[in-house]
Amino acid sequence: MENLFKSIESIRRFRSSQFDLIKAGFKAEGDVVSVNMVFLKAGTPSPTGFVMNLQPSEAEAGFDIRVPPTADPESLERRIAGEWAPSSRNMSFTLGQFKQKAHTRDKSGKPILTKTDSSNPWWALLENAVQKAGGKLGKPEVFPAATDSRYFRERGLPAIGFSPMANTPVLLHDHNEFLHKDEYLKGIKIYESIIKVYASLDDNGRDGASKDEL
Repeated sequence: MENLFKSIESIRRFRSSQFDLIKAGFKAEGDVVSVNMVFLKAGTPSPTGFVMNLQPSEAEAGFDIRVPPTADPESLERRIAGEWAPSSRNMSFTLGQFKQKAHTRDKSGKPILTKTDSSNPWWALLENAVQKAGGKLGKPEVFPAATDSRYFRERGLPAIGFSPMANTPVLLHDHNEFLHKDEYLKGIKIYESIIKVYASLDDNGRDGASKDEL
C-alpha cells in the first residue's frame, strides 16, 4: 500500500502541475495531459467486510489518462514506468483497452492536427454556417479521446469536432450533466445550417445554387 500511495502522490503532483498551466493561461484544457484516478482496490475481504488487522499483499489503482496530440506519448509512458509504477518498488502497470491506437504524429514527428483558420476551407464553411444560424464559434481547442477524429487525421483527412452547447456549464461525465432544452433546439437549427452549407458545396469548392434546397 505504501508504494501505491507514493505513486498516487507523484501522479497528483503531475496533475496539479498541468492544472497550474491552465490557471496561468499558458495552455487550454485540451493542451495538457489529463490524469484522473477512477478506482482504488485493496484489502482482504472477510464475511463482514474486510480484515482490519492485515496488510493487503496487493493494491491496485486505475487512472483515466488523456494525452493531447501536442504531447509526447512515449515520454509519458517512460514517466509511468520510471516514476509512477517503477519495478524497483515492486510495481507493474498495464495500458488499458482505451490505449491510443492511432498515431498522433506524422513521419517527421509533427503533431497531426487539423488547421482551424482560413487556410482550411472546411473550417471557413463551418464558421459561415454557424454564423448564418445566429451562432458564434468559440476558440478551437483539442478535445482528447472524445471522438474518432484522430483516425481520420492519421489518414490525412481533416476532422473537426463541434457541439452547439452555448450557455451550458462544463459538466462532462458529472453526476448532474445536462443540456437545457432551449440550447438543444438551437443546436438543431445550427446543425441544419451546417448540413445545408456543406451539401451546397460543388466540386470546385464553391456554393452550388442548384443544391441550395438540400
